[in-house]
Amino acid sequence: MSEEKISQLVEELSSLTVLDMSKLKSALEEKWDVKAAAAAPMMMAAPAAGDGAAAAEEATEFNVSLDEVPADKKIAVIKVIREITGLGLKEAKELVESAPKVVKEAAPKAESDEIVKKLTDAGAKASAKGV
Repeated sequence: MSEEKISQLVEELSSLTVLDMSKLKSALEEKWDVKAAAAAPMMMAAPAAGDGAAAAEEATEFNVSLDEVPADKKIAVIKVIREITGLGLKEAKELVESAPKVVKEAAPKAESDEIVKKLTDAGAKASAKGV
């Protein structure tokens, strides 16, 4: 694959919304008969191997945490969690009920801000911490 083609593919993938990424992940899992969750820990380990001083200057990836969910906002927050993560209803409900919990790991700044905004708009308390 040429460098130009790779760059073009990276640009296209970078423009996807969280929901579109979730749909893409599901489609690839179905097509290739694999589970993408197994690859996530390896992807997380790669940035840690880089230069620690450069990472300390400014975080480029953030872990988004669901900190607190008021009882009267639980249904709205579950809907947002399902949209963000692609989880089923049962799994999303369990995640919301187990708050504080990390919802998204190693998300770019723009994506983490979008997720925090969606969660707070739904009535939850959420935060993003640099990794």
